[in-house]
Amino acid sequence: MRKIKIKKKGKRANIYLGLGMGLFIYIMGVLFLPFILDDIDSSRLNLDCSNSSAISDGTKLTCLGISGLVPYYIWFFISVALGYIIGTKT
Repeated sequence: MRKIKIKKKGKRANIYLGLGMGLFIYIMGVLFLPFILDDIDSSRLNLDCSNSSAISDGTKLTCLGISGLVPYYIWFFISVALGYIIGTKT
C-alpha cells in the first residue's frame, strides 16, 4: 500500500482557515448583539420587570429568563467559534 504524504503547507492552511472562520463567526455574533439587546429591553419594559412587588411569580421567572439570554447568546457564539477552530482537521 502506498502512503500518502501530507504537506505541512496544507496543515497550516487548515489552521488559518479555522482561525479565520472562527473569528468571523464570533464577530458576526457580536455585531448582532445590539439588536437582541433592544428586544430584551423592550420585553422587560412590557413585562414591567422593574416593579417586582406588583408582578406575579411567573412573570418574575420570565423576567429572569429574558435577562439570562445575553450571557447564553455570548457563550453560544464563543463555543461555536471555538468548535469550528478546534474541529478543523490538522
